Amino acid sequence: MDGYGGALLPSASDGFYVLQLQRFAALPIALALAACATATKEAPPSAPASAAPVASAPGFKAMVSAANPLAVEAGVKVLREGGSAVDAAVAVQAVLSLVEPQSSGVGGGAFMTYYDARTKKVVAYNGRETAPAGATETMFLDASGKPLPYPVAVTSGKATGVPGAVAMLAMAQAQHGKLPWKDLFSDAERLAADGFVVSPRLAGMIAGPFPQTGTPDAKAYFTKPDGQRYQAGDVLKNPAYAQTVRKIAAEGPKALLEGSIAEAIVAKVHEGPLPGTITLSDLKSYKPKVDDAVCRPYRVYVVCVPNPPSSGAALLQALGILSHTDIADRGPTDPQAWFLFAQASRLMYADRDRYFGDPDFTPVPLEGLLEDSYVAKRATLIGDVAGPAPGPGTPRGAGALAPDATKEPGGTSHFVVVDADGNVVSMTTTVESIFGTGRMVGGFFLNNQLTDFSWAPANADGTKAANAVAPGKRPRSSMAPTIVLDREGRFVAAIGSPGGNSILAYNLKALVGILDWELSVQDAFNLPNLIARGDNIASEPARYAPGVVDALAAKGVAFKGSGGEGSGLHGVMMTPQGLQGGADERREGVAKGF
Repeated sequence: MDGYGGALLPSASDGFYVLQLQRFAALPIALALAACATATKEAPPSAPASAAPVASAPGFKAMVSAANPLAVEAGVKVLREGGSAVDAAVAVQAVLSLVEPQSSGVGGGAFMTYYDARTKKVVAYNGRETAPAGATETMFLDASGKPLPYPVAVTSGKATGVPGAVAMLAMAQAQHGKLPWKDLFSDAERLAADGFVVSPRLAGMIAGPFPQTGTPDAKAYFTKPDGQRYQAGDVLKNPAYAQTVRKIAAEGPKALLEGSIAEAIVAKVHEGPLPGTITLSDLKSYKPKVDDAVCRPYRVYVVCVPNPPSSGAALLQALGILSHTDIADRGPTDPQAWFLFAQASRLMYADRDRYFGDPDFTPVPLEGLLEDSYVAKRATLIGDVAGPAPGPGTPRGAGALAPDATKEPGGTSHFVVVDADGNVVSMTTTVESIFGTGRMVGGFFLNNQLTDFSWAPANADGTKAANAVAPGKRPRSSMAPTIVLDREGRFVAAIGSPGGNSILAYNLKALVGILDWELSVQDAFNLPNLIARGDNIASEPARYAPGVVDALAAKGVAFKGSGGEGSGLHGVMMTPQGLQGGADERREGVAKGF
């Protein structure tokens, strides 16, 4: 094992749901976004700040980049009080659960990649939800063996897995925290009790035609006394969540996994229609994981991601494929650069979709997928024009696996924290799709994470998909919080994004922009998103330089839609002048440092 925490190789959905996400991909944002700023303004205590998405100034030594200014303020406050990156992450997640409930929360799961500045080691925390003991591989099929309608499955009790985000954070904070756990929830408790101003994005989701917004719990929470839904600018209070975070502050993850809240979760999951099987025993037995991150060299850098069932290693494979091209000598105005990007993405997704799952249940041929000889062979398939969708390769250690039928819609949130000691958190967190199942307990939404399993568990011959449902299993995830180091183990950058299956394409774009094209974090995030998976290639035509879209079409790369809900990239990188942050202009996030 190397000093970065991973063994180094030699150098080198558902149609209805996606359409609805596309309708809300460009929700109006009331924040005044600028391309660059030297600092962000202070946010009022119960309203999103009117701030620039970028924070960059000489001497910045600590920073938070997240999807809502109130969460950023909570994290920065902890850092100013001497807290660690993980301490701040706890505070950020607690506030996001309140102000961005469509994306993540204490009822969901997460992956965290963590850099220890003293040891120069990167570890990965796994807080992915688990399937209950009563789960079966056919749980999302109807009586005739056909997949359930997605709007039905996503709001069912069957969809909820045992939540892991809080347990994961508690494990990491016990190992890397500096402040008392109980002191990290004050902002979340205050905002829940006193109220926070509903942001334009949250308001758009509340008004959206998603299955979850029609559930009794969501209707009750998001409807004002006058019978109207909450709108942007309204103040929303959540006293039940204030009680929940007080309990978490006092008891840690036991507050959710045992006792009265656990009993309420079980009761809510067992409600019809399509009740789930989670028991108190399932909740109490949940255990997060920590292990060395998966790290591989890319040019003069080392890129680190979480282990499966995260799909982070697929990013490493895509970078390996691109290392056999001249994409670094090109740039964002060159059509050939984007052609190479699209083809490498298609190859990445073909292997990811076939081979990734929970390695505790199905071996993932990670070493074979990342071997330079295999990656080089895959790179030869890029060709001169985009032909039919490439199939998966046959890496060393690959077993016989059925094709995957995972839907994995958008949702999710990502944030990055760098503390004054140089420690770094890159964390992607989720309740799965918009508002999870739409079922609430204790002021928070329950996840619908089990719909991330393959809905077609096996071939007719019995060969199973790597991501088939099984009791105690963690579903495959596209979440891939990433940390980049130089070859001396020094921090270079940390990035990540929400976006369902598109997460890998969003992260890959950001890494190419930062590492190959030497762009700032913000400029890399502002690049067009291009999601090329199988025969479906989606993008944002208006963001390309003149002539690029037509040139790509001539090479067989024709866009079909914008790729779902859009990215939510957040990140921080080290520069000679200090830390530089970025927040995706497609959402409401900011980066703030001191």
